[in-house]
Amino acid sequence: MKKPKNPDMVTVNRRAHYDYTLGDNLSVGMVLSGPEVRNIRDHHVQLKGSFVTIKDNELWLNNLTLGADTARNIKLLATRKQIATLAREKVAGSTIVPVKLLGGSRHIKLVIAVGKGKKKYDKRETIKKRDIERGKYA
Repeated sequence: MKKPKNPDMVTVNRRAHYDYTLGDNLSVGMVLSGPEVRNIRDHHVQLKGSFVTIKDNELWLNNLTLGADTARNIKLLATRKQIATLAREKVAGSTIVPVKLLGGSRHIKLVIAVGKGKKKYDKRETIKKRDIERGKYA
């Protein structure tokens, strides 16, 4: 397996930048068991299709795929003030999206961001800008 460039970064949700216009990032902890930590440290984790919900003033990461296990829900650790801010954003019509998973040090953290869904024409514009930066249309 190829080693990542950033040793702290375990995985990145590349689809999040394509599907959402992302705001500020917030780093939160995760409540995990031993085998789950081992799967994350061994890079057997996938953020694709996962999302964050607020239930009973707690943050929950839904549909995280760990190893060969099916997708499961994991409690996230954040302060009450941070959760209240995220709840206000969610009521306003935004989505809370997991962006990347950090796990190189002692603690495993999840970086989440508030995102607003892009329309199809916005996605096409993103593709066009990316191609121009690569020099495809130059």
